[in-house]
Amino acid sequence: MRLIAGNWKMNGLQAEGLALARAVADAIRGAPPLGAEALICPPATLLASVGAAIAGTGLALGGQDCSPEAKGAFTGDVSAAMLADLGCRYVIVGHSERRQFRGETDAAVAKKAAAAQAAGLHAIVCVGERGDERARGAAQTIVLGQMAGSLPADIDPTRLVVAYEPVWAIGSGRTPTPAEIAEIHGALRHWLGERFGSIGSGIRLLYGGSVTPANAAAILAVPAVDGSLVGGASLKASDFIGIIRAAA
Repeated sequence: MRLIAGNWKMNGLQAEGLALARAVADAIRGAPPLGAEALICPPATLLASVGAAIAGTGLALGGQDCSPEAKGAFTGDVSAAMLADLGCRYVIVGHSERRQFRGETDAAVAKKAAAAQAAGLHAIVCVGERGDERARGAAQTIVLGQMAGSLPADIDPTRLVVAYEPVWAIGSGRTPTPAEIAEIHGALRHWLGERFGSIGSGIRLLYGGSVTPANAAAILAVPAVDGSLVGGASLKASDFIGIIRAAA
């Protein structure tokens, strides 16, 4: 089943976060089956309240990041076990904003992915090239290099999701062409097949980067696109529901 994941990023205080979660939940209750798995990843401060608001709707809850450590003297960190304890099923690791603004390396992302799976979560591992890297024709090399470096040796492919997010498209209103998306997703699918054999064909590959209700259907029609990691459009209930419906 396809996966549509909403990444709220650092947006939402209690009142507005609850209002958004309830609006999405209300749109789903009593409606026809979604036809896709839908996931909300709010800020850590909203996980408990949003989880309660979406309980029983079929919407899944996820974290935006996790510590590579299980517990201990790591002030400010949130462990994967803590996320699982709040009802999370997924966690995003290696988002480009973490890589760019927090200096996370592939090795750090691999440790977080391992920690996520150790806590029973599905790890959504993000990869993607910058605009200058694409301009010099290195997009595929960069993305596959990130993929290779961001997975621990013993990762469980049955609890792995991969999100391709070209950095230059995130929040810019610009999206790659279907052919450009197909090229990278095809390369990722081939790489996953070589790494994991037949199981690799079942690992969901999400596209993220300026996904909207207007372009979602075209993006989701691209071969090897198994869903979307949605940023800005997940902050408006009608837009997020529209993208979920496009995945049916």
